[in-house]
Amino acid sequence: MGSRFDEMRIFSGNGNPPLAQLICDRVGVPLGDATIVKFSNENIFIKLNESVREKDVFVIQSLSTPNLSDRILELLILLDACKRASAGRVTAVIPYYAYGRTDKKDQPRVPITARLLADMIQAAGAHQVLTIDLHAGQIQGFFSIPMDELTAMHLLVRYWAEKGWDDLIVVSPDVGFAKRARNFAEAIGAPLAIAEKRRVQQLGRRDGNHSAPEILNLIGDVAGKRCLIVDDEIATGGSILEVVRLLEREGAREIYACCVHAVFAANAAERLRNSSLREIVTTDTLPLPPEKRWPGLTVLSVSTLIAEVIQRIHSGVSVDTIFTQRKHPALG
Repeated sequence: MGSRFDEMRIFSGNGNPPLAQLICDRVGVPLGDATIVKFSNENIFIKLNESVREKDVFVIQSLSTPNLSDRILELLILLDACKRASAGRVTAVIPYYAYGRTDKKDQPRVPITARLLADMIQAAGAHQVLTIDLHAGQIQGFFSIPMDELTAMHLLVRYWAEKGWDDLIVVSPDVGFAKRARNFAEAIGAPLAIAEKRRVQQLGRRDGNHSAPEILNLIGDVAGKRCLIVDDEIATGGSILEVVRLLEREGAREIYACCVHAVFAANAAERLRNSSLREIVTTDTLPLPPEKRWPGLTVLSVSTLIAEVIQRIHSGVSVDTIFTQRKHPALG
């Protein structure tokens, strides 16, 4: 099926340039030429150095740290620039969607920032959005434009399934992730254990934003087993390391972990590197500088997945068939 747009253009902000280049290489188009400047007064200026009139434009931007606010503004300004340059269609490709944890009002008088961000992306000029493994699925409903949520879980499933271990048990780090962890375990043919977790408010704090994870119990038998902790993202590493300590107490033989989004905030990378985890497997939805990498960290690329979806969107072909062809039905 041919596209209703003559040509495709792909632009990138500074959120994850290496991933954007890999996507362009796989699609077979050059990365769009754009100037992005941050002035001394912290204003951000962006200029597209090529025509996008009536083109099918994809703007790739992971909402990553450091300088998260800059990354958000770059995305919004790029979208606005494309709209004002008469692009035929503009798709925001956001491999990692920030503020995913602020998807509801869990305290009095607080915002729903994930919804605010969705509103800004639409107002800036996006006609549709493409993202990977949202922290909260209901964020899809915050958009009134088409929103495709892809999953990179099948990449992780394939990696661990190829190990061929018959003593592997998948561990969910909390009850909230249990359903997705169960699907992951089913896909690789392994049993499931669940860590029961609650967050304990730190002494002297009353704003609800300073809590520490406390693991209360483990549902499942892990004694003598290889344990694989599965989560959608690792931020500070606090929850993962609490689960590691619990599994050690319960007699686990070896402990591994995997996630789609390696946020690795603050000193998380150092804490994980110095832990007893044998290996952590993640993807490149977020950039990982050399100081956040170590021999025990394996990074799988989502570039092929995103590139194929971009080509399908451009050609007007169903995106859903990718997953029916590639992944276990349990991950649907």
